[in-house]
Amino acid sequence: MGPAYRTLSIGIISVVFLIAFEATAVGTAMPVAARELDGIGLYAFAFSSYFTTSLFGMVLAGQWADRQGPLKPLTVGIAAFASGLVVSGTAGAMWVFVCGRAVQGFGGGLVIVALYVVVSRAYEERLRPAIMAAFAASWVVPSIVGPLASGTVTEHLGWRWVFLGIPVLVVVPLVVALPAIRRTASGPVDGEPRPFDRRRIRLALGISVGAGLLQYAAQDLRWLSLVPGIAGAALLVPAVLGLLPRGTYLARRGLPSVVLLRGVAAGAFIAAESFVPLMLVTQRGLSPTMAGFSLALGGVTWAGGSWVQSQGRTAPYRQRLMVIGMVLVALAIAAAPAVLIESVPVWTLALAWAVGCLGMGLVIGSTSVLLLKLSPPQEVGANSAALQISDALANVVLLAAGGAAFAALGGGAVGAAHAVTAAGAGAASHPAAFAVVFLPMACVALVGAWVATRLEPAEG
Repeated sequence: MGPAYRTLSIGIISVVFLIAFEATAVGTAMPVAARELDGIGLYAFAFSSYFTTSLFGMVLAGQWADRQGPLKPLTVGIAAFASGLVVSGTAGAMWVFVCGRAVQGFGGGLVIVALYVVVSRAYEERLRPAIMAAFAASWVVPSIVGPLASGTVTEHLGWRWVFLGIPVLVVVPLVVALPAIRRTASGPVDGEPRPFDRRRIRLALGISVGAGLLQYAAQDLRWLSLVPGIAGAALLVPAVLGLLPRGTYLARRGLPSVVLLRGVAAGAFIAAESFVPLMLVTQRGLSPTMAGFSLALGGVTWAGGSWVQSQGRTAPYRQRLMVIGMVLVALAIAAAPAVLIESVPVWTLALAWAVGCLGMGLVIGSTSVLLLKLSPPQEVGANSAALQISDALANVVLLAAGGAAFAALGGGAVGAAHAVTAAGAGAASHPAAFAVVFLPMACVALVGAWVATRLEPAEG
């Protein structure tokens, strides 16, 4: 926040603040939107469609920012992000809602990678942990205010206004951030624009389409679904191998393990968190406001974990902190389905999730710092895209797996059952449909604790 960085810092932190507010607000409104659009069976799609299209946006942004600077992908990304919110907010059917989330995801993919390139170019290495911690701190107010505001708007004005109200706010960070970015981080890193790598763009398209086909196959549990499932895998596997650092899925030491850990951590946590509001609304009878507010404390602890990793005195212990962080995430996810037992107070989930968010703050901020440290300047965009691809792809795959398990054990009937409950006639409970989502994700998080021991580059 010194004179040399103040305007830029305020601008890009405002962008992250808006993304955070959208994520917390939309998550609270999602169960109501899915129920009113008769789309509980497509509930996982409302999240995974965002991540699916963001994969293509990330690779495109990495290419774009490395060759022409981050200004244009950031501008286009914010515009697409806002447009997707409008489409979802005006949707009359669940499939239109999902399409809006897809447009929004494309914009989000452009924005997040462009921001990483801005940080790499505009900030000295010693300041990067601090700006990453500021990004995490930007989630605190949205995490507290977002669910309350979203729940209140949903209950009194309708869920559509949660989506339609946010696009108006994108003008502010756009006006503040773009002039500062143009002054400090615009243009190609070596001064000469380079052509796009068409092979990487084709691979990006393959990874996005393949992930979408896999998600569709996972949600439509019929033998015919094997066809899109196999086609999706055939597109996805070579694309992933071509876009991520060599040795990522072997947990090779150094950058490959950093990229892998980001996916494991984010995928397990987000796949579990996506079902928390739905579980609280349908199984414990909470209002959308209270269901979303139960996650609010997590924004504070996530920022706290990120602050801890940003301190110079903790830098020598970064890898150990990341191992501890992944263990905390695993414990939180494993504890969440305990609220399916009526005698367990609902507030215990809020505490458990706060512990998991503390662990995520330690891990996510550190993976970003390590990636920028291990990346040559001319490869920051491509490597940042790889980090975000790992993040989003894990979200898509694990949401697909969780969504399939949820649907197979009666999750699709949860919305109808909840509607009957609201009418006062009682409803069947489907606790197993939720438990089968959370417990496997806890195991995935434990795998992440092992990956976190392999982040230092091999000697020699």
